[in-house]
Amino acid sequence: MEPSDIKSMDFDELRAELAALGEKEFRAAQIYEWLHKKLCGSFDEMTNISLALREKCKERFSFCNLLKVDCKESALDGTRKYLFGLADGNVVESVFMRYHHGNSVCISSQVGCRMGCTFCASTLGGLTRNLAPSEMLSQVYEIQKLTGERIHNVVVMGTGEPFDNYDNLIRFLKMISDDRGLNISGRNVTVSTCGIVPRIRQFGGEGLTCNLALSLHAPNDEVRAMLMPVARRYPLAEILAAMDDYYGKTGRRLTFEYSLVDGVNDKAALARELSLLLRGRNCLVNLIPVNPVKERGCRRSRAGNIENFKNILEKNRINVTIRREMGSDIDAACGQLRKSYMDREVGRE
Repeated sequence: MEPSDIKSMDFDELRAELAALGEKEFRAAQIYEWLHKKLCGSFDEMTNISLALREKCKERFSFCNLLKVDCKESALDGTRKYLFGLADGNVVESVFMRYHHGNSVCISSQVGCRMGCTFCASTLGGLTRNLAPSEMLSQVYEIQKLTGERIHNVVVMGTGEPFDNYDNLIRFLKMISDDRGLNISGRNVTVSTCGIVPRIRQFGGEGLTCNLALSLHAPNDEVRAMLMPVARRYPLAEILAAMDDYYGKTGRRLTFEYSLVDGVNDKAALARELSLLLRGRNCLVNLIPVNPVKERGCRRSRAGNIENFKNILEKNRINVTIRREMGSDIDAACGQLRKSYMDREVGRE
């Protein structure tokens, strides 16, 4: 029988597992604290747990640890991009960023991605597998240990489509906000989706307080389909209705991510169309100068076009910001560190 993944268990599940071993409830509280608050790296570190129970745990449970394979640190702003090795030999990226409002970590939810967005390096190799809750949690935990700094904000915007790994995502979100663990408020957590309508609607019924960001990237279905294959399945009208439903249920301001690709979606007419599309919504448009991906042929919009696009939105009373580029000197494009590592492994450099 496969060992159970102890770090993916919520407290009630852990308590039931230990009860089956004849252990009292306070042992579950102790072990859960070691896992999710003290961020221990092995059962052997659980010094207030008897040796006999530790040995039982080793036999019954697997213990998720991530191995730091690589780290690039920006000389400009201290942003760190980590490459973590998983137990099966796969690798995932995570990013640590310092902001005035606290430290943020951007985590991955999958190994690879099957969404196929044309401007994204993460999709180049397709989807390998989903990440377990323990593997998502451990990205946050390892970065907090490696930096020695408290993590205040988490964004699920790394490699993968979070709603394509829905059940594991929900478990992660509930555990990262558990007061028995790091207790990061849902209001300090943002989940980004390319627009999977049924999951957006389901997410609104989970009783969470997370922020929801939509990878929008175009104000109409025609241009969006050029950039995002998912647009052929879910038209914008359905996606925006689902986003409005999420806002109605949670009261959380919506974010619309808009990566600007030269000559594709950065024209003034599209900015005016976007203004009409979003008018009246409590939302923020986050303009992102796209990171060039040579395999995709996408080029970053020129600075003047980016500024003009922003000005048109502002004139139409749309809240808009241009994303501050963090770690621009360390190849900040999502998926690039993982890709370069994989290329080295197979000798494609």
